[in-house]
Amino acid sequence: MSFTEQGHVGVEVPASCANLGPGFDSLAAAVDLHLVAWTSELTGDRVRSEGEGTEELPTDATNLIWRCFVAYCERFEVPVPDVTLQARSEIPLERGLGSSAAAAVAGAALARAATQGGGSDQDLIDIAGAVEGHSDNAAAAVLGGIVVSTQGAARRFDPARALRPVVCIPKERQSTESARGILPERVSLADAATSGGRAALVLAGLTGGCSFDPGQMIDLLHEPARFSVMPETGKLVGLLREEGYGACLSGAGPTALVIVPARDDAVIDRIGDLSGAAWEVRPTRWDLAGAAVCPPSMSVA
Repeated sequence: MSFTEQGHVGVEVPASCANLGPGFDSLAAAVDLHLVAWTSELTGDRVRSEGEGTEELPTDATNLIWRCFVAYCERFEVPVPDVTLQARSEIPLERGLGSSAAAAVAGAALARAATQGGGSDQDLIDIAGAVEGHSDNAAAAVLGGIVVSTQGAARRFDPARALRPVVCIPKERQSTESARGILPERVSLADAATSGGRAALVLAGLTGGCSFDPGQMIDLLHEPARFSVMPETGKLVGLLREEGYGACLSGAGPTALVIVPARDDAVIDRIGDLSGAAWEVRPTRWDLAGAAVCPPSMSVA
């Protein structure tokens, strides 16, 4: 008997790296760190978690996965299944890897699978973005690959096979809300124009439309302010750029994203030498699937 016939469903949702340097609040990429969530028989909790952040995530109706599960049902006017949601995540919290967006997308996608209530992928992005607040991360988590996201619309592109992402994750955390609060309210017309051009070239390079130019990943709008309160990340990104790598802040940080040749294994050791023991250098792959229905996993203990 299949998992749908048993009445329970699961979804797998990737992490995401937003901005990709100059594409502030508009570009993002999905990478292969995942959150898996599934429905199960009702217990005393609405959500039970394991993996990253287990001890600090709420188990009641305030949990982000449950809130988006309910938000989908309300949007499509279907009854909210009386279930417990189980979740297992390998996405570090508050590191700029879209952990909250993955949770939000998981809730909405799980509700769609459980209720068969319909709706498009854009509906999932809109629901997750409205509840969690980051439509760029949500678009990458839903669609996979590399996305361009604007208000109410998102488009997916296949990443170039010759490139792969590496994330450098520190132990320190940084809330997105705090990181956004330090951003300047105004930027110059020249900086805005430069950032727009660089974002277009980054998108073209990462998707194979032209040769990837690492120097185009340098941002003028959000990174300078954020590096001022994340000096260690700023230092690492600076070192990586001096070595000729395409490097930037992943989302609101403090993780750094590095784009490297897909078949150059020696580059990982070099990044490790530059970052030192305080950073976890994790080679990843582009996640091409986005949010995908999967069999329910083993119950969380």
